[in-house]
Amino acid sequence: MLGAVPGRVKRAPGPQRTLDATPDSQHASGIMSQLANQIAVVTGAGRGIGRAIALKFAAEGADVVVVSRTAENSEKVASEIRALGRKAWAHALDVADGASVNSTVEKILAECGRVDILVNNAGVTRDGLLMRMSDADWDVVLNTNLRGAFLITRAFSRAMLKQRTGRIINVASISGLIGNAGQCNYSASKAGLVGFTKAAAREFAARGVTVNAIAPGFIETDMTSVLKPELREVVLKQIPLGAFGQAEDIAHGALYLAAASGRYVTGQVLTVDGGMVM
Repeated sequence: MLGAVPGRVKRAPGPQRTLDATPDSQHASGIMSQLANQIAVVTGAGRGIGRAIALKFAAEGADVVVVSRTAENSEKVASEIRALGRKAWAHALDVADGASVNSTVEKILAECGRVDILVNNAGVTRDGLLMRMSDADWDVVLNTNLRGAFLITRAFSRAMLKQRTGRIINVASISGLIGNAGQCNYSASKAGLVGFTKAAAREFAARGVTVNAIAPGFIETDMTSVLKPELREVVLKQIPLGAFGQAEDIAHGALYLAAASGRYVTGQVLTVDGGMVM
């Protein structure tokens, strides 16, 4: 997902439109759940895109391990999943802390027995112009967004490769594909995540484990809620569909890659952006 400092483009203005997302309540009865009896781990699942993915997976029959930086957010989403009739486990974790990642993954595997789907969604922004960016702002974004995905994936990889099946989905951003002024750290982390996805896909393919990325555009989340009205208008002019996306749009993409529909897809970047990158 993009942060709060968009680049400029020239495009005729147009009114913002609302794009309807199909709610889970409209899921057709009688259709077999797409993720029945599977166990998914979603990082950064305490809110926004991660929460939407966790709930979508649960609605499709998966039991979900909710990983977030705080125990409060993790348990809140886990409770929502249990209310859907699925099992859920809550873990508080800083994904950039290698020792904590390894110990948490050991606990998850002991609790769940196996993991079928891993979604690396944990991410932060520290926007600012390059010439004024501090070392700390660079480090925290790269450590969380890129190092965190590496640590989590490495920790789960042995179990996934041994079971010869699995889905790994990394949440990147169109900022990592086209760059974004004021986000050199964020763009670098997400571009790195795309390269990481493609390399890991090549390594894991022989064992039946797929690795893909989703690149969201501007999505209505806490990160974009801080945009001033005039800045929102600038952003909307960049989106051919004329509207910000919803977290559920990304969740639908993640479901496609996680379910049987994504069986023959690996090393790819699914761009969900209303047409910004084409």
